Amino acid sequence: QVQLVESGGGLVQAGGSLRLSCAASGRTFGSHTMGWFRQAPGKEREFVALSWSDWSGGSIDYADSVKGRFAISRDNAKNTVYLQMNSLKPEDTAVYYCAAVRRKGGVVAADYDYWGQGTQVTVSS
Repeated sequence: QVQLVESGGGLVQAGGSLRLSCAASGRTFGSHTMGWFRQAPGKEREFVALSWSDWSGGSIDYADSVKGRFAISRDNAKNTVYLQMNSLKPEDTAVYYCAAVRRKGGVVAADYDYWGQGTQVTVSS
């Protein structure tokens, strides 16, 4: 079992920045995908970013809506993944979730086996 705990959410003005963190504990693994998703009120959970890493390398992917503004990174030694969010917009307001799966995951929430509890990000105009 893997436990994921997000932190770093909060209230920020449009144009501001936040950095989310997701710490993984429990049965951690080397080759896995860490993803960030978000869900706004009344909307479905949507993909934000992912980072795939294994012994041979890795890859990163972003939703079009956040490309150039958000950056995902990871510290495998600390079992932690980060989401740096810059130039935030009111439409980025949502609960942000960290997710993990022990294979190369994709942009669909159903790809992931483990989820954090979520952290609220609110961007005021």
